[in-house]
Amino acid sequence: MAVTISAILQATLITTVNMEFIIGSVGNAFIALVNIVDWVKRRKISLVDQILTALAISRTAFLFSLVTTLLVALRDPAAMTVRTVLKRHIISWTVSHHFSVWFATFLGLFYFLKIANFSNPIFLTLKWKAKKVVLITLVVSLIILFINIIVINILIDGPKVNTPYRYSSNDTVDVYVLILLINTRFTLIPYTVTLITLLLLIFSLCRHLRNMRCNAKRFQDVSAAAHIKSLQSVATFLLLYTVFVMSLLLQTWNINFLQNNLMVLFFWGTAIAFPSGHSSVLILGNSKLRQASLSVLWWLRCRYKYTKNQGT
Repeated sequence: MAVTISAILQATLITTVNMEFIIGSVGNAFIALVNIVDWVKRRKISLVDQILTALAISRTAFLFSLVTTLLVALRDPAAMTVRTVLKRHIISWTVSHHFSVWFATFLGLFYFLKIANFSNPIFLTLKWKAKKVVLITLVVSLIILFINIIVINILIDGPKVNTPYRYSSNDTVDVYVLILLINTRFTLIPYTVTLITLLLLIFSLCRHLRNMRCNAKRFQDVSAAAHIKSLQSVATFLLLYTVFVMSLLLQTWNINFLQNNLMVLFFWGTAIAFPSGHSSVLILGNSKLRQASLSVLWWLRCRYKYTKNQGT
């Protein structure tokens, strides 16, 4: 009976991971494709579309990095004890994860600067130079990534083991756990920036609604709707990313998870929900992407009906 329950759980988790991977891959590819096609047609692309495209590409790379590492961990756990293999997987995971988180932070920061309403002269200066602020933040994120990779290399190459090529099983787990903790600390920086952005957007929306009531205007207007859409995007990112970070921390507490397929599937299934779920929210919250997705769904429906009629 225990074996049957374990098999059912494993099958359920595998199905969940596969569905999350498909939804995330298709969703991110769709975001990138729509923006690139629009760019080619118009011969120009807005900053927000640039960020969305870069975010979609980084999320796709992140998903493939996660799934590749998962497959190796499940099918050939011994391969993860090889120093070069471990380093390759961890660095590819770290780089794609870094850009995935930071581009989402850039998006939230851009929404905040364009939509929020404050009379503070510093904010007005930043609002006027929103593109420069995003570019400077990008440079800062690259410096942080560079430091993060240096720390990872030191941790992977540092432990003294019997051979320079392979770790023992315990060494692999220790290094993996330590790197997870380090990466989690590095990602607290964009997380904090996004959290501050969310709080300021909420404060700006509250002030805006209060002013509208005082002026006896409609409760809902364009600015309020823009605030709410931005809040939905930023809040969803924070919620999913919090779940993702909690998944990483749970892995560090369960040091024997590499020997347990169910634990591996559970943790990575939770991790993949972050880049997949947020991309779906971005599509629904962006009018151009939403209209394009409805057009695709309508085309697929018509195609299905035509094929069905042809078959009969």
